[in-house]
Amino acid sequence: MSKEKATIRAKHKRTAKRTLKESVGLYLAPARKEVSLMGTFADSKQAPIHRWFQYPAGFSFKAVEHILKEHAVKSDDVVYDPFVGTGTTAVVCKQMGIECYGVEAHPFVHKIAVVKTSWDFDHAALINLANRVLFELDMSLHLSSKTDIAALPELVHKCFSASNLKKLVYIRDYIHKALPTTSQSLFEVALVCALRKASAAATGWPYIAPKKRIQEKDGFECFKKQLFEMIDDLKSVRAENRKTRTHIILGDARDSHLPDNMADLAFTSPPYLNNYDYADRTRLETYFNGYASTWGDITDKVRSRLIMSATTQVNRAQFSVPDIVSTRLKTAEPSVAKLVQESVSALSEKRLTKGGKKSYDILVGQYFNDMAEVLADTFRVLKPRGQFVLILGDSAPYGVHIPTEVWLGKIGCSLGFKKFTVQLLRTRGDKWRGNTQRHHVALKESLLTLYK
Repeated sequence: MSKEKATIRAKHKRTAKRTLKESVGLYLAPARKEVSLMGTFADSKQAPIHRWFQYPAGFSFKAVEHILKEHAVKSDDVVYDPFVGTGTTAVVCKQMGIECYGVEAHPFVHKIAVVKTSWDFDHAALINLANRVLFELDMSLHLSSKTDIAALPELVHKCFSASNLKKLVYIRDYIHKALPTTSQSLFEVALVCALRKASAAATGWPYIAPKKRIQEKDGFECFKKQLFEMIDDLKSVRAENRKTRTHIILGDARDSHLPDNMADLAFTSPPYLNNYDYADRTRLETYFNGYASTWGDITDKVRSRLIMSATTQVNRAQFSVPDIVSTRLKTAEPSVAKLVQESVSALSEKRLTKGGKKSYDILVGQYFNDMAEVLADTFRVLKPRGQFVLILGDSAPYGVHIPTEVWLGKIGCSLGFKKFTVQLLRTRGDKWRGNTQRHHVALKESLLTLYK
């Protein structure tokens, strides 16, 4: 790192700390270096099971291990993750023999989490099945030339050569027809996790770039490698933890329908207020699997299920900008409700001066409405004296700073939590400091802990 860049980063960090201290009196010392990257997926990219689906919106498995240790979670306790995503929290809990409940609204991401926490296989039988499947596919893949791929969306066609795409679709259809239901999902996930590795287009997260061509890889070979990597990871699981109860629920964190006073600890990393479209980022996988085929399908089947975190979810006709804050939020925490509404008003004016005219105003208002519902439901699910720990990032759409961790802490206390603390994990946005089109607000990632 250059001396100039190091100086900028240090100044950025000092500004973030000062802002946090001024915002909340319950500020804790910055995290140690080994936990400062808890909110990133970097650690999980090479870790068994976590690495199956490289999901950048995820967080480090080490974050879960750290929090479980810090809060002295025992094997007879119950952990709850209201935004379980691809199952990071649930996988760590299962590895430690701890029962876990996770809720996920995105159907494809939910399936990944289910498969990543399904370990009760006879490994010898599973290896024999994999060898049989791969042998039969190898012997019959020449027939893939007759596979009809015309109905697949254009985005999928742009990511693969026709011959490679026909192979991948042939494998997909074989799995659906030939495999027993008990193991079908594992093979399906192996195939879908191999898609970006086989692609001829740049498919690095968060964007797919069809115009940027890279070296395409054989779809069958990528599938085979992925499948055996997953089976090897399953072999490494301790036998006593294979049957640890894990419950991955396709549902809504705003109304989980879980029992009252059930969980000892809730831990999650909710969607950040950073305009990240979770539905769009998994479009390749959902299109390939036939779950959706158009932008409208993605909206109806995925975006409409998720809490508000991206402007692509906004239909301006559905919201009253001057009075967007919900009754629950106004009643529970009037001071934060006022700040949210003021930010919405400021963004409503700013968006008219911007080329994209993005609906950050509605995004901010509805995000806090939704998160207030999540906090209320999680409070209900937690046992007395339970804690709710969240990895969060603040934001500054169009330069309007939104101290997410502080506002959510205050909302949580108004909904019944006794107190909250905030710990700075790391600063964010340093690499964009030279971009004249971006704001220059010092951003950060923090750990918010609410105590019931």
